[in-house]
Amino acid sequence: MQRFAFRRLPRCASLKTQTVQVRHIQYHANGSKLPPLVFTFDIDGVLLRGPHTIPAARRALDMLNGANPMGVKIPFILLTNGGGTHEEARRHKLSSQLGVEIHSNQIIQAHTILKSVVHKYAEKPVLVLGGRNDVVRKVAESYGFKHAYTTLDVLAWKPEAWPFHDLTPEERASTKAVDFSRIPISAIFVFHDPRNWSLDIQIALDVIRSRGIIGGPYIDTPEPEKPIELVFCNPDLLWKSDFPQPRLGQGAFRLAFQAVHEALVGAPYPYVQYGKPTTATYKFAEKVLRDRLEELAGGRVEEMPRVYMVGDNPESDIAGANGAGWPSILVKTGVYEEARGPPTHTPTYIAEDVEEAVRWAIDREMKQK
Repeated sequence: MQRFAFRRLPRCASLKTQTVQVRHIQYHANGSKLPPLVFTFDIDGVLLRGPHTIPAARRALDMLNGANPMGVKIPFILLTNGGGTHEEARRHKLSSQLGVEIHSNQIIQAHTILKSVVHKYAEKPVLVLGGRNDVVRKVAESYGFKHAYTTLDVLAWKPEAWPFHDLTPEERASTKAVDFSRIPISAIFVFHDPRNWSLDIQIALDVIRSRGIIGGPYIDTPEPEKPIELVFCNPDLLWKSDFPQPRLGQGAFRLAFQAVHEALVGAPYPYVQYGKPTTATYKFAEKVLRDRLEELAGGRVEEMPRVYMVGDNPESDIAGANGAGWPSILVKTGVYEEARGPPTHTPTYIAEDVEEAVRWAIDREMKQK
């Protein structure tokens, strides 16, 4: 590793014009170099609003692609509490929307972390919730879960399990023929926001209270010896779409499920929580970043560049980054609304949009001695 003397280059409008010293740039045997900072971006409310690209996003990504005073490409990953599709499908869509090539190993969705626990349940039947039809089942299978089932499968097996929803032809076509009286469910994974809360709450309760056999007798004990593991991948109570007001997220579904469970059994059910701002998700993201940097460098990265988190949600993006020791930048293009008062978790910086966020972070790093 060696110091890199910065030479004067044309600046982005918001960067100061004095000559400064770049903190350090790592050089590697293959001639590649890594800048002193990398980025982790939320997607919804930062780069996109609903299906629409936020204009500042493309300008920000141009800077990361080399149009910056350092004259180097700045690596980044996308860390979202969204999901419901495979990372490869998501990267194709994002590449088209953002106008830059996104690789699947740059995307961490809420459920991507489940790849790290699949070995526990690869051969066991699991219930997967969320998304449309059997899309999350296919995602689960691609991760290595060999026996994944949906609540639509249950409804196709016994319509009386929830008689308030009739399967559409498309839903029925997505189901597997299964006799759940012979299938002991070992875990429930809420991959993505459920589309039918009432159906999913009912079937999840059936699994938990009958110790895995849907339709079996309920066994309600305070601390079961072998509880059904319940995993939520996204704690967000709210998320920002192109609707004028934020929408309820998977965190709201979790609260609804726990309220019903407590009303029936007398206590909430123990669960595992992934997604921002959990420590597990940020550690997973840091590993993905390191792997990405070593791929680009063609060798081991001895010292991680500083990681900047850019997000729109103080409760997830900012809280998680602060907990991980990353500088955090809150943008005003998503969930956070300045008119409602200061954010619940204090960011390192508040920016109008992601373009300003990237410029500020680059300027800050260039001032480091």
